[in-house]
Amino acid sequence: MLEVSLRHGFGGFSLDAAFTAAPEGVTALFGPSGCGKSTILKAVAGLLRPDEGRIALDGEVLLDTAQRVMLPPERRHFGLVFQEARLFPHMNVATNLRYGLRRATSGATGPSFDEVLALLGIEPLLDRRPARLSGGERQRVALGRALLMRPRLLLMDEPLAALDAARRAEILPFLARLRDVARLPILYVTHALDEVDALADRLVLMEAGKVLAAGTVEELTARTDLPLATRRDAGVVIPCIIASHEPERGLTRFRFAGGELLAPLQTEPPGTRLRLRLRARDVSIALAPPGDISVQNVLPAKLAAIAPTGSPHEVFLHLALGETTMLARITRDALDRLGLVPGAEVWAMIKSVTFDHARGG
Repeated sequence: MLEVSLRHGFGGFSLDAAFTAAPEGVTALFGPSGCGKSTILKAVAGLLRPDEGRIALDGEVLLDTAQRVMLPPERRHFGLVFQEARLFPHMNVATNLRYGLRRATSGATGPSFDEVLALLGIEPLLDRRPARLSGGERQRVALGRALLMRPRLLLMDEPLAALDAARRAEILPFLARLRDVARLPILYVTHALDEVDALADRLVLMEAGKVLAAGTVEELTARTDLPLATRRDAGVVIPCIIASHEPERGLTRFRFAGGELLAPLQTEPPGTRLRLRLRARDVSIALAPPGDISVQNVLPAKLAAIAPTGSPHEVFLHLALGETTMLARITRDALDRLGLVPGAEVWAMIKSVTFDHARGG
């Protein structure tokens, strides 16, 4: 487990943050630009000495300013991937990758050269130089080089921020596959919520140099007391499994801990685990099952709580569907007209076309 506790000040900015990251999977540092995410990553990498702090990985102390311990970056054996791929321009892809392999710690375990090629789909690129690669291809090669170093921890500083939407969509599945196959802790800095949905197991939510909350993505997206709830795309992330396909209707049936949902037809086979983002503004409420409507998903729910949205004219409804919590964002007028109070039995109506699909763990 990675343990981080830091205090640092520079240029009028003050960082005071503490959190832990799991031994495997992706812990995302999420927040607006300038909130201190990259500063934390640099301190973990050993590239920045904070004013005060302690960092430990699996019980080994890497930094302890009180004890004057500061392990240099090369002895931490971490892999780093930045916004820019930082490949050697005079080397082809194969040589760039083997540079990482040469820097691997003696005796360390990890994927082989051929396994990395297959994992990231970069075997066809081996003879090319970086100038002849697309942005997404360069980032995949940079990932491969970092993996071949057999790191104890992989640090990723907004690796998709410099890519356009098409290249980001291209590389996200490779990052998800890396998370599932590599079996090592990954600290991932981002300000893009779709990357959190697709990749993160745990979320550290930051603002103005402080950790506002830390927990699973499912837990934090269901909280309406956090800045995530102020976004227009606010909503919960729900772990699901593909139950079946109905190609004649163009639909896929998802099962979750609380019922089933229909969404546009997917290509993944039944049994595939996914996470779906369900936006609060796309959930409507009825007091009885409606008939003759186009909405595919009408699910029974209990109104667990009513919370403010920050707007005087709207509220959040916390809806309990078995073990799952969903959010609905409705007007105060609708709340009053329907006479909604906590404990009420309602029907949640969700359009199938509003689901954002993200491969989950």
